[in-house]
Amino acid sequence: MTDAPPPALPELETAVMERVWARGEATVHAVRDDLNARSERQRAYTTVLTVMVRLCAKGLLHKQCRGRRDHYVAAMSRDEYVAARARSEVATLVAEYGDLALAHFAARVDELDAARREKLARLARGG
Repeated sequence: MTDAPPPALPELETAVMERVWARGEATVHAVRDDLNARSERQRAYTTVLTVMVRLCAKGLLHKQCRGRRDHYVAAMSRDEYVAARARSEVATLVAEYGDLALAHFAARVDELDAARREKLARLARGG
């Protein structure tokens, strides 16, 4: 991936990524079967394949050719993805609303209990 933040994902792309993150690596068949087991809406193999190819193009999945089946692995962990998206969303809010956005964040932090504030401070320091 580049230094650009990962894109926000539509619902089906998110569901596919969740399945790949849960498995560590996955084939299109495995993801399709997982999705279909969790939903009344049945997804075709070609639909899931198209989504996974798009996720590769977005830099979120890597394809590894093994024998007759391609295996897909996430380019970043779920936690890394969520952190990168959060950074991007906050940067967008601050760029658009400036100090007003920061003031609202600060007000929300002030409402939190001490343990949660300490947890947030650790997260902000990268830990």
